[in-house]
Amino acid sequence: MTAQTSTIPGGDPSLEHELRRLASSPAVTHAAVIPESTPLEDARSQLADVIRLLGYSDGLHAMLATARRELTVAVPLRRDRGDISLFVGHRVQHNFSRGPAKGGLRYSPHVTLDEVRALAMWMTWKCALLDVPYGGAKGGIRIDPRDFSVGELERVTRRYTSEILPIIGPSQDIPAPDIGTDEQTMAWIMDTYSVSVGHTVPGVVTGKPISLGGSLGRSSATSLGVTHVAIKALEHLGRSPRGASAAVQGFGKVGRDAARFLSDAGLNVVAISDQYGAVFAGGGLDVAALAAHVDATGSVVGFPESEPLDAELLLELDVDLLVPAAVEGVIHAENAARVRATVIVEGANGPTSPAADRILADNGVLVVPDILANAGGVLVSYFEWVQANQAYWWTANEVETKLADRMTAAWVNVRDYSAKHGLTLRTAATSMAVERVTEAHRLRGLYP
Repeated sequence: MTAQTSTIPGGDPSLEHELRRLASSPAVTHAAVIPESTPLEDARSQLADVIRLLGYSDGLHAMLATARRELTVAVPLRRDRGDISLFVGHRVQHNFSRGPAKGGLRYSPHVTLDEVRALAMWMTWKCALLDVPYGGAKGGIRIDPRDFSVGELERVTRRYTSEILPIIGPSQDIPAPDIGTDEQTMAWIMDTYSVSVGHTVPGVVTGKPISLGGSLGRSSATSLGVTHVAIKALEHLGRSPRGASAAVQGFGKVGRDAARFLSDAGLNVVAISDQYGAVFAGGGLDVAALAAHVDATGSVVGFPESEPLDAELLLELDVDLLVPAAVEGVIHAENAARVRATVIVEGANGPTSPAADRILADNGVLVVPDILANAGGVLVSYFEWVQANQAYWWTANEVETKLADRMTAAWVNVRDYSAKHGLTLRTAATSMAVERVTEAHRLRGLYP
């Protein structure tokens, strides 16, 4: 798909010029670029940098770089037509030092054990950074949920849950939704677990339907947290959020609501992409109308009052704010030098490779790392778990106020640590998290 010049009345001429520049640039290739590293390599590289910075021992490094427990299971499925398909599922528990493991469950044809290991490690740092009493975990099944009926997905979920039952529970490991899963998936997990123990256990998962003990505000918590941090980052650079330009890569669980919240906060969201393509409007996209278009058609492509844009070029637009909110590794050594955003706020987990981080830092781009930027989801998951354990439910206003307070406090702590030690925000955030996990290790001791 080739980018076209915007013809929208009132469009921003500088952005329209940028769209023309990107479309004609000889440096841009539209073929997919293979990332130079995997998510696990990225996660371990980030940890290694911090271990050296903090002066920790090789033994501690090895402990923190290795998951405490991993379970890989076969997940057979009886299809609606009667034949059997087999899938592979994983659950990785990276750390327990600060509390039970916590992390999402994703259904994707691209799931690998190494990806799940990386995501579990990042979740450990995220929980520690936000001072949530959890360790990190993650799960996944290598399946494309779009190819299966609701009944088939229910059977896959229940069989997977039955296979990992020995290692999950409200005091052991609490799953939550991720790519390809939702509140219905969590309801099936909760029911399967509850039947196995003989009574209802709402706290075994978070991200449940409200009627089954879910928390108000949970579904949009990650997106709202991204918005709070994005506004703080822009203000930190002396830029008013009102009227600032933004591009959002991904229009799923995180990107869709993030675009809405950013627009509501006065930002001009000029470009949005999904897995099928991207759209651009120099005068700003009507996010609500775009969401209705996606609900009706399944994609942002073809949205009226916008111009088509190559999805990869969205990452290179000259905007104040870029929110990569889809998958890992989209900003890498091959394209980082062409990224022109002033601020990047990572809505996805691991969207920026270590090599890209160095290029962006050299170019003066402020990158707010995923373990801070998208931590709103795990914060409200924690709130949901607390409410379930107490059987006492908070109002939406209480949830959103607590979320805003915790995200703002975390931003201030990371910003100040970064300034004090002369570090990037990512290195500062990871250092703070690793220090907290290490302190928990030290206080608990090593058994035996």
